[in-house]
Amino acid sequence: MAARNPPAIFVGDAAALDFLNSLATPVDTPFEWLNDGEGFIQWLREAGLVSERRLQSIAGNAMPGELDSLAAQARSLREWFRSFVREHKGRPLDGDALEQLGPLNRLLARDEQFRQIVSGGGENGATGLRWSRERRWKSPDALLSPIAEAMGELVCAEEFSDVKACEGHNCTLLFIDRTRGKKRRWCSMAVCGNRAKQAAHRARSN
Repeated sequence: MAARNPPAIFVGDAAALDFLNSLATPVDTPFEWLNDGEGFIQWLREAGLVSERRLQSIAGNAMPGELDSLAAQARSLREWFRSFVREHKGRPLDGDALEQLGPLNRLLARDEQFRQIVSGGGENGATGLRWSRERRWKSPDALLSPIAEAMGELVCAEEFSDVKACEGHNCTLLFIDRTRGKKRRWCSMAVCGNRAKQAAHRARSN
C-alpha cells in the first residue's frame, strides 16, 4: 500500500497560492498532494473549497478513472498558473497580463454559479433573509471551478507585489506577505525561519 502524504500545507494566505503549494518541497522532501483522484478530493476537503456532502456525492457517482483524470487536469492547471505567478510575483499586475490569463477566463466561463435568497438562519447572527451563492455540480469537472475562482480572486483582488516565495533552503512554498512592514521571508517561522536562524548561528560559531 502506498504511503499517504501528510496533511496539506496552508501557508499562502490565499486559496490560489495554497493550491500551488499542493506540490511543494517543505523541509527538503517533495510532496505531491494531487497525485491521484483520491488525493485531489482530500486536498479540496482540507482546503474547505467544497463541502463534504458535495465531495462525497461527486466521488460516489464518478466513473472509474474519472477522478484520476480530473486530478491530472488539476495538476496541469496548477503548473500553468505557477508559471504565471512566478513570472509576475513581486510587482503589480498590469493590462499586459490579461492576455496570458485567457485559459483561466475560459475555465471560469464553464462555471455554473447562481444566487438564491435563503433564510438568514442565524448565521453570523443574521436573521431574516440573505443571499446564498450556489453552484450546479453537473460533473466532476465542476470541482475545478472553485479553484479557478480562487485564482481570479488572487489576480483581481490581491496586490501581486506582495506575492513572495519562501527564502528557505530548497523550500518552494508561495505566500502573500500581509505583514505591516512587508518583511515576511519564510513560509513559516517555525520551520524555514527557524532553520535559517540555526544556520546563521552555526555560521557565526565557525
